[in-house]
Amino acid sequence: MASVQAGAERRRGDAEAPDGGWGWVLVGALFVSTGLVFGLMRGLGIFFVEFVQYFEESAQAISWISSTGLAAQQFFSPLGAALSNAYGARPVVMAGGFLAGVGFVLASRATCLLHLYLSMGLISGLGWGLVFTPMVATVMASFTRRRTFALGLAFSGIGVASFTFNPLFQFLVETYAWRGALLILGSLSLNIVPCGALIRSRRRPKVQAKVEAESGRSCGGAIQRVASYLELSLLCERPYLTYTLAITLLNVGYFVPYVHLVAHSRHVGFSEYQAAFVTSAAGVTDILGRLVSGWFSDLGHFRLIHLLSAWTTLAGLFIALLPVSTLWGSYAGLVAVSLLYGFCSGALTSLAFTVVPTVTGPERVMGALGLLQLIESWAGLLGTPLSGLLRDVTGDYTASFMVSGSFLILGTLTMATLPHYFSCTDPPLSTPPDAEARRLSSETEQSNDFNR
Repeated sequence: MASVQAGAERRRGDAEAPDGGWGWVLVGALFVSTGLVFGLMRGLGIFFVEFVQYFEESAQAISWISSTGLAAQQFFSPLGAALSNAYGARPVVMAGGFLAGVGFVLASRATCLLHLYLSMGLISGLGWGLVFTPMVATVMASFTRRRTFALGLAFSGIGVASFTFNPLFQFLVETYAWRGALLILGSLSLNIVPCGALIRSRRRPKVQAKVEAESGRSCGGAIQRVASYLELSLLCERPYLTYTLAITLLNVGYFVPYVHLVAHSRHVGFSEYQAAFVTSAAGVTDILGRLVSGWFSDLGHFRLIHLLSAWTTLAGLFIALLPVSTLWGSYAGLVAVSLLYGFCSGALTSLAFTVVPTVTGPERVMGALGLLQLIESWAGLLGTPLSGLLRDVTGDYTASFMVSGSFLILGTLTMATLPHYFSCTDPPLSTPPDAEARRLSSETEQSNDFNR
């Protein structure tokens, strides 16, 4: 009997504090998936000139292709979270990878811009939305002590893909033209499907399935069930709303250097190759920042929210210093500040996700990540046009970068209004009744299975 109880305790401990094993396989799957999602997003600029020349449209019209894809990825993230809560992450991610590939395949046969908006923008964006949030939540559920490092390692796939995809895409366009290149990218995106297949499906407890079946018999019960899958109750909780507002403000200025740093470097007189090297160097330190931040965060010396605040503040300061570093034509100064910005921007990325369980509780991470992506989506689209408007008004990028950096610092100040922010330990979380019921029913089912 003692050995049976010990075995049960070991099983319960493993369920509460997983840290490795198959989780590292999922880290590799997320590494590939994020690279094929955001690496492709960042590399689509290679097709920009090709589309302008072929369709004879304005640059503004062509730019809506990638913007539509990014907006769709974030807009459909709650859908991916809800479907994963209902049916499991495995089929959802596999379906998302299939849609992402199909979108590029259809785009290779496009005859007008509307086809590209619908294929590369809407269909592939929908697929990306079904992939990212479930994969991130699955990896987070597989780790506790090494969670931040695991996410940082997985997210480094974005930097690796960004660094390697640009020359690869250029080679494909020169060799097969843009239609053949998009067809190859579609087949490349289908590799997300086996990544999703690596997720181990978890059987829903019989008690939970019975409750859902009974609630689905009435219209009100169905609405309640959908709201539960989406975790809409989070929108009534002040800590989650405060944290979401902070990340949204951060997101306004975060992407501006990736879009305008090359143009700023050219504007102040540096050559094309010098400008390209600045962004490439920032991409390398971005990868390093993700790994170092993940390792240091998991040491447990500081609260995750405090580390996120520190990296966000530093990233905002370095964005604001980018135009200052070139006042006297110092290329070395621009490279140095860009390296520091790349490191800090990479360091804060994984922390922005790993802080979520400390705000909402681990039971609602899937829905919390989906809603967070949806709410912050408008900020990512607003930041770059706002930066471009300031450049048009002032004639250079000084005001653009300073305003962008200010948004990150404003995000830090918003985080400081979280309850118990200045405490040295994370506050206790109150578990919502529905989440507590799901947890108890799951534990009861596991105990019954073990006894049988």
